[in-house]
Amino acid sequence: MRVAGLFDIHGNLPALEAVLADVRAAGVDQILVGGDVLPGPMPREALARLLALDVPVQFIHGNGELAVLAQIGVSDPATVRYWGTTNGEPLPELLRPILRWTAAEIHPEYDAILKGWPKTWRIEVPGLGPVLFCHATPRSETECFTRMTPHDLLAPVFDGVDAAVVVCGHTHMPFDRIIAGVRVVNAGSVGMPFGAPGADWVLLGPAVEPRHTTYDLNDAAARIRATGYPQADEFAARYVLDPPAEADTIEALTSVSFR
Repeated sequence: MRVAGLFDIHGNLPALEAVLADVRAAGVDQILVGGDVLPGPMPREALARLLALDVPVQFIHGNGELAVLAQIGVSDPATVRYWGTTNGEPLPELLRPILRWTAAEIHPEYDAILKGWPKTWRIEVPGLGPVLFCHATPRSETECFTRMTPHDLLAPVFDGVDAAVVVCGHTHMPFDRIIAGVRVVNAGSVGMPFGAPGADWVLLGPAVEPRHTTYDLNDAAARIRATGYPQADEFAARYVLDPPAEADTIEALTSVSFR
C-alpha cells in the first residue's frame, strides 16, 4: 500500500497535472487530498480532474473549502466571518473577490461534494502504522505551525493522538518532526509552495518520502493569467514563478500566536 498525500492545490491545475503524472509513475494505491483544493485560479477544473481519477481518492476539507462554501447564498461577503465561523474575524476585503469568484465557479455543481468531505481521515500504512491526515492540526483547519514552532506550544495539540504519523499541510512548507511522541509530517503545497518553485507532496509506505515535482512554470503562468481569477497575475508571479522564500515565511508565521 502506497499513499500519496496532496495538499493545498489551490486551483493550480498545471501543478496538479504534473504531480498526478508523478503519482502514477510511483505506483500509488491511494491518494489523499488534504484540503484547500480551492480557492485558486482553476478550481472547477482541478476538482473535475481529481474526481475523474481511476485511483481511489479520499478528500478532507481545508479552511479554503470552508471559506468558499460560506460565500454561497450570501448577499454581502463582509458579513461572513473569516473562515465561515461565527466567532472568527470579519473576512478581509482583499479576499472577498477571490472567494466570491471561486464560489461562483464551483456552484452548484460541487457544493454537495465539498460539504461531504470530512475533517480528518485515518488509514493503516504498512511500514508506518496508523496514519492520520488533517489539514492543519487534528483539532483545527486554521492553526499555523512550522518546523520552528516551539515544541511546548504544540505538545498539547498532539498529545494523545492515536496515530504513529500525522500528515498535514496548510502552511505550504514541508517538514518532518516529532511532537509529543508523534511523527508529524507536512506535505507542503502542490499549487502554492513557499520555497523552491514547483510542487511539493508526500509519498507514504513503507517510508515517508517528501517529493518535489517540477513542471513548465512559464506555461503554467500563462494558463493561469488566461483565467478570470481576480488575482491571476499576482498568483502566477508570486506563487508559480517566484514563490516566497521559506525563511521569510517562517519568520512571518512566528508572529502568529498559536492557539
